[in-house]
Amino acid sequence: MPELPEVETVRRGLEPWLTGATIQSVTLNRKDLRFPFPDGLKTALEGQRVEKVGRRAKYLLLGLSNGKTLLSHLGMTGSWRFAEHGIDKPPRYYEPGTEPKHDHMIWALSHPSHGASHLIYADPRRFGFIDLYEDVNDSPYLKGLGPEPLGNDFSAEGMAEAFRGKKAPIKAALLDQRVVAGLGNIYVAEALHRAHIRPDIEARTLVRADGKPKAALEDLAFAVREVLVAAIEVGGSTIRDFRSVEGAGYFQHNFAVYDREGDPCPTPLCTGTVKRIVQSGRSTFYCPVCQKAP
Repeated sequence: MPELPEVETVRRGLEPWLTGATIQSVTLNRKDLRFPFPDGLKTALEGQRVEKVGRRAKYLLLGLSNGKTLLSHLGMTGSWRFAEHGIDKPPRYYEPGTEPKHDHMIWALSHPSHGASHLIYADPRRFGFIDLYEDVNDSPYLKGLGPEPLGNDFSAEGMAEAFRGKKAPIKAALLDQRVVAGLGNIYVAEALHRAHIRPDIEARTLVRADGKPKAALEDLAFAVREVLVAAIEVGGSTIRDFRSVEGAGYFQHNFAVYDREGDPCPTPLCTGTVKRIVQSGRSTFYCPVCQKAP
């Protein structure tokens, strides 16, 4: 499932082409994705100008001139792309009207600088969903989310407050969207490796008795930012189905531990081998030699 870097990559790909564009018409090729399309979606979108292309955690947010906000979650296989450019350049180009069966929504756009185009939402497995709000703060998906890990509100001190007395493994604690928004299995594994922290230690062990973060938690906060920035720079990770507006991401070629079971640890001078364990039904990859308890 796309995590923060993949959704941010999609946002950045859409932004220059979509901001300022007017949605001339909307074609819905089915009634639902994971959930039914919102009532009146077509009417609410047609004739509106896209004022802002934003993101919160793993959600894409499109602000419209009528004050409404469209929320998009990509699920496992969702994608936004333009028929006229990006990954649909010849020989894979096709005209709207002959779209593949997985293209569920098409917007005909008019942009003051880029002219006419068609934006397509496709989703083979239909685990993604679309929602629409008068006030995006009313979205149940956004309520209670923690700070953005690339924002000023994210810090080791904030994590220390959340982790104080918490017996859950640090990996599970980081996946809690109330603690930090947008992190998923891949980037948590990579950040823990960069900070040299075992994924199965209790989160509270990273907090001092006075409630302040230990040095290892400071390292983790830095590692989270570092791995996310690195992933965004190369378009996120393409594990199976993810495609950005402009194609596949490449960060999977830079994984240190994720999906690298049996490989030598890439940490300089480390003699460890990447190990896989299962936590809460999900695979966790780490180096048992250089990732330690604080």
